[in-house]
Amino acid sequence: MRKPLILLAVVAFFCSHAILGQNATEIKFHKPENPARASAPFSEAVQAGNLFFLAGQIGMDRSKGQLAEGGIQGETEQAIKNIEGVLRYHGLTLDNVVKCTVILSDINDFKAFNEVYIRYFKKKPARTTYAAAGLAVGAKIEIDVIAVK
Repeated sequence: MRKPLILLAVVAFFCSHAILGQNATEIKFHKPENPARASAPFSEAVQAGNLFFLAGQIGMDRSKGQLAEGGIQGETEQAIKNIEGVLRYHGLTLDNVVKCTVILSDINDFKAFNEVYIRYFKKKPARTTYAAAGLAVGAKIEIDVIAVK
């Protein structure tokens, strides 16, 4: 009878210690670097502790207000440059990225997309890639990332 009580006391101690030892994670909804983007119905970056969740980026060349030229490869390069800009604003680089989610409008673009992607993501973060019918403004690609500071 004594062993189950001791085991129960040990389990209770460790469970209470684990619960009491956890800190609340502060969540910050960051404002974008460019005030013109502040009217978007989402945050470009949300920080939870040392994790940064970036909104998906398409291959929109913001200086021209249109999708980058060059098809899937041009849009992929621009989407990654857009990601780099948001990361830089928060003191991060592509090396801080631990997870990418890639949405292609056509899965047949996978090889051409990957040729550009591997030039930028040298550390090989975890990645999910899939195709969806229709992306914003007729984009061929959208990429979102999670980074750790």
